[in-house]
Amino acid sequence: MFRYFPQNYVWSAAVSLAIEMGARMGEIEEMCAPLMEASIKPDAEGTKAFRATWQTMAEKLYSLAEEDETKGHLLSAGEKYLRGSIYMITAERLQAHDAPGRLDMYRTLLDKFYRGAELAKHGIKRVEIPYEGKHLSAIYVPAQGVEGPQPLLVQLNGLDSSKEMKYNVGLPDWLAKRGIASLILDQPGTGEALRLQEFHARFDTEHWASKVFDWIETQDYIDPSRVGCEGVSLGGYYCPRAVAFEPRFACGVIWGANHDWRDVQKRRLEKEGDFPVPHYWQHVCWVWGAKDIDDFMRIAENVHLDGVIEKIKVPFLVTHGEKDTQIPLKWAHRTYDQLVNSPKRELKIFTEREGGVQHSSLDNSINAGHYIADWVAEQLGGRTR
Repeated sequence: MFRYFPQNYVWSAAVSLAIEMGARMGEIEEMCAPLMEASIKPDAEGTKAFRATWQTMAEKLYSLAEEDETKGHLLSAGEKYLRGSIYMITAERLQAHDAPGRLDMYRTLLDKFYRGAELAKHGIKRVEIPYEGKHLSAIYVPAQGVEGPQPLLVQLNGLDSSKEMKYNVGLPDWLAKRGIASLILDQPGTGEALRLQEFHARFDTEHWASKVFDWIETQDYIDPSRVGCEGVSLGGYYCPRAVAFEPRFACGVIWGANHDWRDVQKRRLEKEGDFPVPHYWQHVCWVWGAKDIDDFMRIAENVHLDGVIEKIKVPFLVTHGEKDTQIPLKWAHRTYDQLVNSPKRELKIFTEREGGVQHSSLDNSINAGHYIADWVAEQLGGRTR
């Protein structure tokens, strides 16, 4: 992984993710060069400094985009809005959940992201799926060159990602070229669901996954018989549970196995493994709606897949980076070993040879992402040439 900040894994991971989303190295250097000293400060102090430089860059790009718009240079404006939103996403994601102005940052990045996608002609659509008297939001990315109802991969966030992040990394585009549409979901505990709808995470994934599938069946541009599910990071728990208890899914794939997240939390209490975000314990309490760490650990006792994986009866791909420092590799083997009723199970460990060896391939996503896209295309009737 590109460790811009040698003594700060969380910040280096954030920089790597920004690069995977489309950041420019000159802008990375402009934002990060002044932050070396701040990178070794405590979370509360350090993240304020990080936010200042990254938010400033985002706002500069938004301003430049507005100038492009006044000149009628709409494609250029769109790309700047989108890239500025990458930096705003990164800055917002690292803040404490109650940091002043965080929600304003989030609303701004949503507005600029969708404005950018419209001007840059990305052809995506924001959709709202009825849920619990409110809605879950998602990005729909159509397949390319497909007539009639399209096969679809539902894509789930991890603990701290969002649908815009997953879109920017590239899997939806790689799938679209293979004739597979994407529905990138902010499920409860993530993105808009948490920030704007106040839906906290829940261990029984099927509660909301089935509602999402009900909505899918009402959309005449989707083929409901060819719908798969993918999850990244903590989505490596959500996705298998969804596929196990919602038999309408035709296949499943995880980008980072998260078989026993309760054990990961116990190890983190003992200072083992890397954290994904600053203010970690505050963050997970917010995500899961826990009043304190003890309450969170009680909730986390349910977040494991023993007794669940065996219920999966469709093709399933398990992937993991061999040098993942957040989630031990052993959990990928546990998930694979328990897929005893899948008619086609596969375990793919990404090594130095192809890259993507860190957590959910945040160090180098493209080869790993292509592997996943090819596998999904083969299961759902897409194309690989």
